[in-house]
Amino acid sequence: MAVKIKENKKLDKTSFNFRKINGGVVLSNDFGCHCVLSEKDFEKILKGKKIPSYLEERLSEAGFISKKMDFDKLFSGWQKKNSFLYTGPGLNIFVLTLRCNHKCLYCQSGALSQNGKKSDMSWQTAKKSVDMAFSSPNPNISIEFQGGEPLANWPVLEKTVKYARKKQKDSKKNLFIALVSNLSLMDEKKAEFLLKNEISICTSLDGPSFIHNKNRPFSLGNSHSLTVKWIKYFMKRHDEQKDLSYRIFKPSALLTVSKNSLGFHKEIIDEYVSLGLESIFFRPLSPIGYAAKYWDKIGYNSKEFLSFYRKGLEYIISLNLKGKKISEKTAQMLLTKIFDFKDPGFLDLRCPCGASVGQIAYNWDGSIYTCDEGRMIGWEGDDFFKAGDINKSSYKDIINSSATKGCMVTSNLENQPMCFRCAYKPWCGVCPAVNYEAQKTPWGNIISSQRCEIFMGIFDILFELLGKKRESEVLKSWISEDK
Repeated sequence: MAVKIKENKKLDKTSFNFRKINGGVVLSNDFGCHCVLSEKDFEKILKGKKIPSYLEERLSEAGFISKKMDFDKLFSGWQKKNSFLYTGPGLNIFVLTLRCNHKCLYCQSGALSQNGKKSDMSWQTAKKSVDMAFSSPNPNISIEFQGGEPLANWPVLEKTVKYARKKQKDSKKNLFIALVSNLSLMDEKKAEFLLKNEISICTSLDGPSFIHNKNRPFSLGNSHSLTVKWIKYFMKRHDEQKDLSYRIFKPSALLTVSKNSLGFHKEIIDEYVSLGLESIFFRPLSPIGYAAKYWDKIGYNSKEFLSFYRKGLEYIISLNLKGKKISEKTAQMLLTKIFDFKDPGFLDLRCPCGASVGQIAYNWDGSIYTCDEGRMIGWEGDDFFKAGDINKSSYKDIINSSATKGCMVTSNLENQPMCFRCAYKPWCGVCPAVNYEAQKTPWGNIISSQRCEIFMGIFDILFELLGKKRESEVLKSWISEDK
């Protein structure tokens, strides 16, 4: 809720949002600062009573007292957390093919069978996409190969990497390349090329084999065993790297929480720990693609997910207290925003969202979308989020497209009736693509949005745990790891 205080002399003309949680009240302001107060102290503020000196100092430091604001410091923090507004898109998603040899229950890429009709990105399209990516004023360019299974279009991937590295030298920009793959088509020759070109490897790992293989069926073998084999391979190459002429990144993995995951948080986390993975990402299902089609089989409600999230986060914290190093990515990113005033690059939780101004998705056929979720909606036959075509559009056309502008307007939290007065507004964001798919409008209906319920619940859990000494120490230690 939003509150304006006029009666209290100390807080004259100061406004803030607040939310009651178990153990206190969270206050936030538009600078991105916050305070967590006891309900007793909060009542003193609301009733205009004299504020104790310890409370006055805390509120003053966080910009809640109008007559004691350090505007230079407050603006510096605001500018830091909103620096992405001035850089242009940095993430460029290349959908190299729609072909895939897996049939994941929650797939939202629109994957076709390995022997399906032609749906590979051509070299000409890939080359033009690289040129478009480097048209961004952003000094840091990321290219992320996705699919389908991107390794199924290896020749184009290989040529694209070489061309992008050349563009990097000519433009003097920083280039980061990532591969998101199920690893089933990996071999040592491909692996060597990827490593020598400093390409980071990310795969999906949904936990032990009985969960992973159920979520991610693979007709040609055991999906879990292949994934684990190559995670171990890339982990070993990282740990034993000797050639310092290029960097080898640790592999990372993504977890998609389905109904099959509920009740097995310990087993899933233990699987990650056993492989030496130092981060796990509790990602909820998005109602897009096959996930929407099979929601009754693999979906859940927000309460079920939040129960899983809380138990999982508490278990991870307990492992940290025993000396085992692993963090949860959602918590890490939100804490970085809250305490470090830094945007961690999670485009789904920006205001406005990362559509077009943070990322661009290049489909295999040259069509360009505001984001990968928008691209998937396009695959379903609705081009609401299509921003242009690589053969017809310029960078300026993409940024000025109606799709881009629509996303900017609908993802601005000041325009959202519920969001603008939420205590978590400084660190949150809405996704027009998810809103469009789930509620048939990019604005969405936040009151009934399951996505909103989930993220609000995650914020509640974090602030509750931050109120406990040992838990707070563990959580805050993850912020430094993210720098």
